Amino acid sequence: MQLYNTLSAEERAALIEESGKQRLTLSFYAYANIEDPQAFRDSLFVTWNKLEVLGRIYVAKEGINAQLSLPADNFYAFKDHLDTIPFLKDIRLNVAVEQDDLSFLKLTIKVRNKIVADGLDDATFDVTNKGVHLGANDFNKMLEDPNTIVVDFRNHYESEVGHFKGAITPDVETFRESLPIIEEQLQDYKEDKNLLMYCTGGIRCEKASAFFRHKGFKNVYQLEGGIIEYTRQVKEENLESKFIGKNFVFDGRLGERITDDIISQCHQCGKPCDNHTNCANEACHLLFIQCDDCKASMHNTCSAECLEVIQLPEEEQKALRRGVNKGNMIFRKGKSDKLTYKHSGVLSDTPIATATKPVRARIRKTLIGKGEHYYPKAGVGQFTIEQGELKAGDKIIISGPTTGEQQLTVENMRVNGNEGAVATAGDKVTFNLPFRVRLSDKLYRVL
Repeated sequence: MQLYNTLSAEERAALIEESGKQRLTLSFYAYANIEDPQAFRDSLFVTWNKLEVLGRIYVAKEGINAQLSLPADNFYAFKDHLDTIPFLKDIRLNVAVEQDDLSFLKLTIKVRNKIVADGLDDATFDVTNKGVHLGANDFNKMLEDPNTIVVDFRNHYESEVGHFKGAITPDVETFRESLPIIEEQLQDYKEDKNLLMYCTGGIRCEKASAFFRHKGFKNVYQLEGGIIEYTRQVKEENLESKFIGKNFVFDGRLGERITDDIISQCHQCGKPCDNHTNCANEACHLLFIQCDDCKASMHNTCSAECLEVIQLPEEEQKALRRGVNKGNMIFRKGKSDKLTYKHSGVLSDTPIATATKPVRARIRKTLIGKGEHYYPKAGVGQFTIEQGELKAGDKIIISGPTTGEQQLTVENMRVNGNEGAVATAGDKVTFNLPFRVRLSDKLYRVL
């Protein structure tokens, strides 16, 4: 019985691309009493793996928290399976505002002590005594009430690219940090103010609202379904979006656009930008905002030091990383003194630019090879052709978790070190590139 992944992220990405199937990204959570989380986890993996579900799911005795993607064709089979689980029957599924077939590349279901790391002792208060849930229309109305205080219960890197107008945006890296900070900041308003809270999908507010009611706040409200459900209702009911900018998400997309407003800047040059990336130096992997120009000039790195590191041979880079325990820094290490234009804490509601909507079209392509090396001083990428062939003049796509999807035409190339016009399986091919190639990158020929 398969209870774990057998394919790498890169292999899975290739299969998704080759299948041509459109996938849905969605999320849900539920608090419930799960007697045996490990057995529950294993049963989910067996069923969901067959349905080609990919994602990050946490299971605990207190319930489940799931962010995932699956082929659109399997949606109803997936929903039918959820309905066989009593506490998940008819559960609302938050469908992503923007879809991306590569939002998740592995199925990871982990058993945890809690489905959200809140740092709270649940035995000390009634976790079921939650705040009043508000839909988008009622949430908007309460925002207009001068007696309302609205609080963002997400992290600094989330609120920087998008938040509700007038919201308090705590300068924190984790959810657990925000609870005592907000309690201290609002201690004088327990009796006479409306405490209105929101988060991405609603799960953080479920516990936070009960905590603040326990702490003596009389009028506690929370956004039903979080920003994701709010956006759906705004579109369906033709309401004004009081949320501006992007909604940060914890998958390969790193964000979904809610409004065309850009309220943040490239952390390196200051241009209006709200696209997050991770530093290409694997020993750093800093999460930061980077515009396309800086991405090209800095080769997807956050600093001159990291740019220098990625120019070293891969073995030297591995040697520098050896013995260094990075931990899970992908979404937590969001600050650095190298980021001149990083903002957190008190944020502006004033847009500084308007986003242009990309034109997306499905491109037919076939996988022919993988990335091997990049020579930054020469601006040359090296690939191994694994199947099919590549000819000078072919249109190609280079795709990877960090690289994104880059399309270009191969003008001239070298095959096995010599000038050549055709490369076939087994050949090493090099050609000029304006960006860095990584071992995780795949080479596709556009059909």
